[in-house]
Amino acid sequence: MKKIILALTILLGYSVVFSQTADKLFLTVYNQDLALIREVRNLDFKKGIFEIKFKDVASQIDPTSVHFKTLKFPDQVAILEQNYQFDLVSSEKILEKYIDKTIQLVTKQDKEYKGELLSFDRGGLTLKDQGGSIRIISRAEVRDLFFPALPEGLITRPTLVWQLDSDISGKQEAEVSYLTSGINWHAEYVAVIDKEDKNLELAGWVSIDNRSGATYENAKLKLIAGDIHRAREEFAPITVSGRVMDGRKITPFEEKAFFEYHLYTLTRPATVKDKEIKQITLFPSATVTAKKVFTYDGARDKNKVRVNLEFLNSKKDGLGIPLPQGKIRVYKQDEDKSQEFVGEDLIDHTPKDEKVRIYVGNAFDIVVERTETSYERLSESVHRYSYQISLRNHKEEKIEITVIEHLNTGWKWEIFDNNYDYVKKDAFTVEFRIPLEKNSEKKLNYTVQYVR
Repeated sequence: MKKIILALTILLGYSVVFSQTADKLFLTVYNQDLALIREVRNLDFKKGIFEIKFKDVASQIDPTSVHFKTLKFPDQVAILEQNYQFDLVSSEKILEKYIDKTIQLVTKQDKEYKGELLSFDRGGLTLKDQGGSIRIISRAEVRDLFFPALPEGLITRPTLVWQLDSDISGKQEAEVSYLTSGINWHAEYVAVIDKEDKNLELAGWVSIDNRSGATYENAKLKLIAGDIHRAREEFAPITVSGRVMDGRKITPFEEKAFFEYHLYTLTRPATVKDKEIKQITLFPSATVTAKKVFTYDGARDKNKVRVNLEFLNSKKDGLGIPLPQGKIRVYKQDEDKSQEFVGEDLIDHTPKDEKVRIYVGNAFDIVVERTETSYERLSESVHRYSYQISLRNHKEEKIEITVIEHLNTGWKWEIFDNNYDYVKKDAFTVEFRIPLEKNSEKKLNYTVQYVR
């Protein structure tokens, strides 16, 4: 049995070889700019010490996360070295490698020059011909550059190189897995509220943004929703709108709890191309029971009343599935059957049977004025404040406004002379619920006494 040894180094200098095609490809994307790639490929093994070059890996790979093993004979192959090559070909890199070497160029006027490349920059190239004459040629005038060969050490794609000591030979299945950044996903929701503002038709999408430097063909796709912890070293110094799906009810993702997160597995293979944003339906559209909630928080909103839509993420109310964090856009159908945009908000990861509140905007026809009507300093440690909050409803319907008041921290407090009951939400927050008839005004009055 061979002892497995992994010594990771970052080296340059191997030549480019052909790429292998993955027999099986698994892509797990996290909503934290991270993905786990797992590939199974048929590789050609030789007995003794030899090299395998593994191309087509993501250019943003974390080489320290790579794991390699043969599936059938894991104990018959030892890894002596792993090298990650990433010095990719570019015109600047080739010129840099050819300093003090002979090159040939042709200008736009069909003039040919050949000589030793002494230097180059954006402005021009400096050549020394066989007679020792120095010539500077404008970069803008150069049409073609000719080099005898690709400089050693430059490659066309990022490549993993393993030095192996093997007791087996021939074609064998090997599994390679690694982490990469540059790929992310987020959820997006499209909601349509009905005429009475009581029911919400909700559809969910996932958007996968791949900038990792690799394309994943026909991969088994999984998405992880949750806040995973990652150890980070300290170093010195598109949105695509969705639509509500009509027609057949399909279940593109299967969802389940996974550790302390939620895992969404696509029920079909998918190709995620590099530099592409792919959208996939998260769940079939569902209708949930919703209600409109008006809130006023003077410390936050001054004289504005917020309009919120609330629904319970429960099976009884029409949904009841874990919702990944994401942006939710709300539309409402007009009399001419067109859907008009009425607001959007971000929601956090929301388990089933929890409330979702969407802040869509501020009410146009509701006016609030908050006034401190009196202040008394009864002693060094006792202070008394009185407030009046005027609420005016100019709508043609009855509403209720939840008034949120924040009390001073560090003091004991007592509310009295209040003309509406309140609910204590926490040690320093209370809420008053004020009903208003259409085209009416009401005034909330209360006094709070602080004792240190």
